[in-house]
Amino acid sequence: MPNTNEVKRVKKKRELSAFEKKLTDLTIKFTPISFTQKLFFVDHLRTMVSAGLSLVESLGILSRETANKRFKGIIGQIKNDVEKGEQFSEVLAKHPKVFPSIYVQMIASGEVSGQLETVLEQITEQMKKTRELLSSIRGALIYPAVILVAMAGIGILMATVVLPKILELFKDFDAELPLATQILIVVIDFVSKPLNLVLILILTISFFIGFIYLLKKSLDFKKFIHNINLHIPIIGPVIKKINLAKFSMTLSSLLKSTIPIITAVGITAETCGNVLYQDTLKMAAESIKKGDPLSQILHENEKLFPPMVTEMIMVGERTGEIEKLLNELAEFYGDEVDKTMKNFATIIEPIIILVLGVAVAGIAVAVVMPMYSLVQSF
Repeated sequence: MPNTNEVKRVKKKRELSAFEKKLTDLTIKFTPISFTQKLFFVDHLRTMVSAGLSLVESLGILSRETANKRFKGIIGQIKNDVEKGEQFSEVLAKHPKVFPSIYVQMIASGEVSGQLETVLEQITEQMKKTRELLSSIRGALIYPAVILVAMAGIGILMATVVLPKILELFKDFDAELPLATQILIVVIDFVSKPLNLVLILILTISFFIGFIYLLKKSLDFKKFIHNINLHIPIIGPVIKKINLAKFSMTLSSLLKSTIPIITAVGITAETCGNVLYQDTLKMAAESIKKGDPLSQILHENEKLFPPMVTEMIMVGERTGEIEKLLNELAEFYGDEVDKTMKNFATIIEPIIILVLGVAVAGIAVAVVMPMYSLVQSF
C-alpha cells in the first residue's frame, strides 16, 4: 500500500499551473486533424452503425478511441449535441474546417431518406479515392523537390565558397577577360558577400509571402495565375485531369445521395482546386435553375471540360444513369492522374538535367576561357 506522502506527490505532479493549462489548450486547439484520421472516423462510424449500434454509442466509442486530443474533443461535442436531439448533419456543420460541406450535405440527405449507413459507405469510398489521388500527387512531387533543394544547396556552396577562390586568380590578369567571365565575376562578387546574400534571402521570402497573400486576397490575380497554370506544358494537363477527377468523383457521390443536381453542382465547385473550374461550375448551377442541361453548359467550356466528359454526361442525362457514367469518368481520370504521377519523375528528369547542364556549361565556359587565353599567351 503506498503511503499518504507518495499519493500526495503523485497528485501534485499531475496538477498543472494556469499557464501550463492555457498552453496545453492552445496546443490542442491548433493540432492538425489529418485526412487519414477523418477517414478513420467515417469508416468506423459506418461499421458500428451497420452493426446495429446507435449513433450516440458509436460516437462515444470513437471519442475514446481517437488519439488526437482536438479531434477527440470535437467528437465529444458532436456526441453531446446529438444526445440533446440535434440532427447529426447540423452538428457536423458547426465544424466546417473538419467536415467539408460535401460530407455534411450527403449525411443530411441520408438522414432524410433514412439511408445514413449507405451514405456513410459512399463517403468512405469517396475519401479513399481522394486519399489515393492526393498520395499519387505528393509521391510524384518528392523527387523533383529533393533535386531542386540539392541543386539550390550546391549552387549556394559553389557561389559562396568554390568559385570566389577560382575567380580571384583572374582579377590579376592584364588581358581583358571574356564577357562570360566578367559577368560571372560580378555575380559571384555580389552573392559571396554575406550582407547581399541576406538581402537576396529577404527579397525571396518577401516575394513568396506577397505572392501567397495576393493569391488568397485578390480574385483577379488568382484567376490569372490559375489560368497560366492550365497552359504550362506537362503541368497544365495534369492540373486539368486532377480537377476533372475531383469534379466527376464528387458530383457522382452527391447525386447517388439523392442531393438535387443544382445543389450538387454548387458543392462540387468548391472541391475543385482551380478557380476557373469553380467559376464555371457555379455558373452552371445557376444555368441549371433555368432549365439548361449540364452537358450543354459544360460543352460551352471545351478548354476545361473535354468532349468526352460532356458527351458522357449527355448520355447519362438521357438514360437516367448520370451517376454511373460520372463514376466511370472519375475512375478514368483517377487512373490517368495515377499513371501520369508515376511517370512524372521520368518526364521532368530530362528538363532538370537540361537546366543543370546549361548552368554547369555556362560556368565552365566562364572559367575555362580565361585559362585558355592565359595558356595561349605563353
